[in-house]
Amino acid sequence: TGHYDLVAGQCASGIQQVQLGTGVPVVFGVLTTETLAQALERSEPDETNKGREAALTGIEMVRLLRSGPLT
Repeated sequence: TGHYDLVAGQCASGIQQVQLGTGVPVVFGVLTTETLAQALERSEPDETNKGREAALTGIEMVRLLRSGPLT
């Protein structure tokens, strides 16, 4: 949808600029829902929670970066 294209595209562009400008990985955890019900469905307190998924990805990235250079 147009909403998805606008929101996701601009968010991705901004995140890319932050990563390129700082050299720090940034997790893309933006939901582009059309209704509150969709957003709530994606934030259930279980393994389908998209915010949880993004946070765990960020934690894993920190672990990888702290472990040293990737070869």
